[in-house]
Amino acid sequence: MSGGGGRGGPPRPPPSPPPSRSPVAPLPPESGPRITPLPPAPRSSVPPPPSTLRGLGGSPGVAVGPALVVAPRRLQFARRLVRSYEVDGELERVRAAVGRAQGELREMSERAGGRLSGAEQNILEAYVLMLGDELLAESVERNVRLNRQCAEWAVASAIEEMAASLASAADAYLRERSHDIEFVGERLLIALTGDRRPALPRSDEPAVVVAHDLSPADLLAASERPLKGLATEAGTRTSHTAIVARALGIPAVVGVEGLMAQVASGETLVVDGLRGTVTVRPTDEVSARSRARGERHRAFALRLLGDAARPAELACGERVRLYANIELASEAPCAVEHGAEGVGLYRTEFLYLDRERPPSEDEQFEHYRTALEGAGGRPVTFRTFDIGADKVPAPASSLALLPERNPALGTRAVRLGLLRPELFLAQLRALWRASAHGPLRVMVPMVSSLREWAEVKALFRRAAEEVDRAGQARAADVPLGAMIEVPAAAILADLFAAECAFLSLGTNDLVQYTLAVDRLSPLLAHLASHFDPAVLRLVRGVAAAAERSGRPLTACGTMASDPLGALLLVGLGLRGLSMEPGAIPEIKEALGRVRLEEARAVAQRALECASAGEVEEAMAVALGPRLYDLMNVEDTVA
Repeated sequence: MSGGGGRGGPPRPPPSPPPSRSPVAPLPPESGPRITPLPPAPRSSVPPPPSTLRGLGGSPGVAVGPALVVAPRRLQFARRLVRSYEVDGELERVRAAVGRAQGELREMSERAGGRLSGAEQNILEAYVLMLGDELLAESVERNVRLNRQCAEWAVASAIEEMAASLASAADAYLRERSHDIEFVGERLLIALTGDRRPALPRSDEPAVVVAHDLSPADLLAASERPLKGLATEAGTRTSHTAIVARALGIPAVVGVEGLMAQVASGETLVVDGLRGTVTVRPTDEVSARSRARGERHRAFALRLLGDAARPAELACGERVRLYANIELASEAPCAVEHGAEGVGLYRTEFLYLDRERPPSEDEQFEHYRTALEGAGGRPVTFRTFDIGADKVPAPASSLALLPERNPALGTRAVRLGLLRPELFLAQLRALWRASAHGPLRVMVPMVSSLREWAEVKALFRRAAEEVDRAGQARAADVPLGAMIEVPAAAILADLFAAECAFLSLGTNDLVQYTLAVDRLSPLLAHLASHFDPAVLRLVRGVAAAAERSGRPLTACGTMASDPLGALLLVGLGLRGLSMEPGAIPEIKEALGRVRLEEARAVAQRALECASAGEVEEAMAVALGPRLYDLMNVEDTVA
């Protein structure tokens, strides 16, 4: 029942990489296929039987309709070496193309109008900013001036290098961002080549689009005409395409391995974004039942979202505070719309990505201030950068670290910050300055010892003093808390609670380090369950330590976004949960159906179990009848 991979099991590991999408691969002019729907399956006297493919629910809902299979777009251009007198002209072509591509994206965002909230529109604005990124411009200029590549070739080379760097990251969020780099490169090459072929061919009837991948911009353009659903081989729930699909109300399943080889245009599909499945050639009975489920889910989702302003309470009236996990300032208003009482985890790493130099203090300050303003006076908890080793690539050559034999246990997060205090101090000063613009908290990841914490507190005080000396405004006090995501910190939670203003449970890494399991490993990820009794006992110890000391404690891993996981955390003693904004209405509904004494009783039974499977079974038996629609979203959705 773990969050992030659907209900009923641990997070689904990322599928094996499919054949390269290569949206920006330079091809000879004669070799690029036109973009057309793939032909329908050949007629046969015996139709193929129905089959069901598994993926990830990218956008909730159920769609039934004919498939429109879209071949990958291949842009046509020649790899041409330029002479010295042509260099400036090629660079001017690139600059002009950047302007055209940015203008087209802004126009697309304006046309979307009320169909997208500010958060989704800012995805397009992020692409606008990426097109003008300094690192991209420098890489393209280097390819033109030094390698004498023509404009198209130089752009393609730069994009491929940047995307490959992110695609090799261990962090799933960063791997997903590699697709954004490819999409940006595609937009820039379209502007350079003048290729105006639509990504999706015209269709006479509403269809289910099937593709290896689809950019948010292409999905937005496709949604201007009837579109029933979307299924892709690539992508995760955090991909920007999935986010836009959710905003548009288009049912979507992403990460379906082998999808393109098993579907032909014209075949009937059921795209089930609730279960994360795609059914090819369903029977008439399955199609009818799926349509009915889709209608019931729409009514159910509207009811949950309509209760967004209602406080989160257990059935007995006990309050639980629900917060949002975000990584962009533009997502703060969206979190508020879904009922978040603030931001429990603001990931700051993205500011350090794809850069030759780390972000300046002023740049960080402006970004943090914008996030606080977007939260409308609600508290925002900023996590200091978790970069280094395999978590997030170091942002600049000056920060490049030596290869490590075991990067998961290496130089990352607070360890890197203490090794490079000037980098850490710049972020801390920016956070202190931003505190003048709204309620702000700072939490530090990967802390494993009280010695580290003493060093962190010393730097935090020093940053405040430097802000004061510069005559800059700040709050009189900013709460400083530690993330408990290393078993050593969990065991010493009582000592950390005495030294911290608050504690935050990072259940994702706590699971990984407690069970010694790489949760991204296709072979071992099924072992990385947050329902494991060893993890639960650590959680209970941390909750007890926080309660004794009177320190606030919030959980911000995927466990909090799962209905059973959230109730288990509450039963273990937590009263603060932070999750992706879209999960808040569902978790609020789950909490409202269970009394505190019931949550405590089932948590006690879980602590006595011998395995994660036993824990899940015990919780399903105790709470399943009341949460059946939230756990499985089956035909009983009210």
